[in-house]
Amino acid sequence: MKTSSRSGSTGRRGICAAVAALVVLIAVPARAGSYLDRIALLLQEGAQEAELLRAHPNDAELAQMVHRMTQARLKAAELTSVPKEVVQAHPHLLLVLTNYERAADASENRETQRLLVYLERARDEERTLRSVLKQLGFPLPH
Repeated sequence: MKTSSRSGSTGRRGICAAVAALVVLIAVPARAGSYLDRIALLLQEGAQEAELLRAHPNDAELAQMVHRMTQARLKAAELTSVPKEVVQAHPHLLLVLTNYERAADASENRETQRLLVYLERARDEERTLRSVLKQLGFPLPH
């Protein structure tokens, strides 16, 4: 039995469309996955430094070093590429990192109360960030 070339062509188009859809379905989470890995790193390092500042609020040299690192981390976040799937979450990341930078500045200037206020704001904003990511379908592991 001979098949028509038209039905063969239709079959190939269907296969091509299915492969293209599969590539898109794999590529979107991969891009968001890279972003999630990058922000997880930024958040983890920020939280670790925040705990050091909280434990040693009068260590000016530690605060000075942490302050420089928070500035670099914030700059890195500002320059990172953000997949469109999670673009709504990115401002919250910037607010978390801004609050860590302000906390480090407060610690460097030995303003313990201000340090604690900014650390609490960073924690609150991180909760918002995680909530937004979860709503978008990209929960960030703790």
